[in-house]
Amino acid sequence: MASYIARRKFLATLLGGTAVAWPLAARAQQAAMPVIGFLGALSASDWVSQTEALRAGLRDLGYVEGKNIVIEFRWAQGNYDRLPDLASQLVRLKVDVLVTYGTPGTRAAKEATTTIPIVMNSGGDAVAMGLVASLNRPGANITGSTQFGPEIVAKRLELLKEGVHSITQVGVLVNPDNPLTRGVGLEALETTARTSKVLIQRFEVRERNEFESVFLTMANKRVDAVVITADAMFISNRRIIANLALKNRLPSTGFTEFAKAGGLIGYGVNDLEIYRRFAHFVDKILKGTKPADLPVERATRFKLIINLKTAKALGLTVPPTLLARADEVIE
Repeated sequence: MASYIARRKFLATLLGGTAVAWPLAARAQQAAMPVIGFLGALSASDWVSQTEALRAGLRDLGYVEGKNIVIEFRWAQGNYDRLPDLASQLVRLKVDVLVTYGTPGTRAAKEATTTIPIVMNSGGDAVAMGLVASLNRPGANITGSTQFGPEIVAKRLELLKEGVHSITQVGVLVNPDNPLTRGVGLEALETTARTSKVLIQRFEVRERNEFESVFLTMANKRVDAVVITADAMFISNRRIIANLALKNRLPSTGFTEFAKAGGLIGYGVNDLEIYRRFAHFVDKILKGTKPADLPVERATRFKLIINLKTAKALGLTVPPTLLARADEVIE
């Protein structure tokens, strides 16, 4: 907001109120619009619905892109190594607010700036990951939403076991470059596995060309189901993963988009709701509220999707009790 005010003061001095300089004034006025920097871990095509939800939320509050606000997008295409450079690019543009996706993106933004406000969508516990001091008083320059992703992954295993009682050996697909699946990131999943009397095995994938070999390894280790963790690279390649799970006759569960791509069960937060809500954070920040004074919101609404087409292809009958709880059933 400070940079926005500074640009407006500069514009007023430059123009001096003269009508003769109108073409220049129009260009300068456009440059003086508040600028939102959007740091995306995926590609623009993967995140269309979410970015449109953000735009819709902004319109509800009177902000129209290109008219009185600008959004600068940077996309990492599922490659976490690109995030620090992309975050630095947005900082050099002197954006007024940074909106980020995922813990890696938020970390990159945090390392790039200590002054520009950051509105995050963190998949992990933002406090435990060291992104904010607390949810109620986040401190520093970060606020937004946290999803507590490890617990969501554990819930996916619980739902998969409920849907397919016979499973005993479950593969867990993880990207080791994602901090959510390192160390304590899988503790909740391991606890649920013990309760469900299921053995889990971790399978690591960093690159798109590794999926086929990993599924072959799962088959050799006699895995009978697979859990997909939420990861930018996995979201980008969800159709490939879903097809491989079906090809290897493995019941599968992952994020909501995964079920729509052909996975058996999808479970996760309502991303569209979160991104629409981000507009309120942006609005408050542009009007002068510090991120440190805006409590981090914890996702409270979740969506369960069951793909009956996939169940039929696998020869499975989904229990009616589970179907009754689904928010969406793909037939």
